[in-house]
Amino acid sequence: MTLSFSGVVFDSADPATIASFWAQVLGWSGREDGDRGEVVIFPRQGETTTGPPSIVFQPVPEGKTVKNRVHLDLSPGGGADQDAEVERLEALGAHRVDVGQGEGLTFVVLADPEGNELCVLRD
Repeated sequence: MTLSFSGVVFDSADPATIASFWAQVLGWSGREDGDRGEVVIFPRQGETTTGPPSIVFQPVPEGKTVKNRVHLDLSPGGGADQDAEVERLEALGAHRVDVGQGEGLTFVVLADPEGNELCVLRD
């Protein structure tokens, strides 16, 4: 038997807002709002080349307090470069963070508007 990866779940103070941020980051248009306040985003046909995983944002009462133990690594696509993508994400509300990564690396560490870390890799 095997398992299939179906998605990632983020705890969130404001699932609708953070889901909209990530949908713009990834260029995904699929969205479903659940009856418990959760929001699921997913790629529609042609919006991704790597498969069907989704990202779920579920409401929780507490805020983020420490560094993530899991984060997403994102690779620029469509001819974009790392600097252009970092600038685009910053315009969407992301900000650079120092999690002890040091200097001269091939990735840039950012945080989404709720503080969840992500890395933008060099193309």
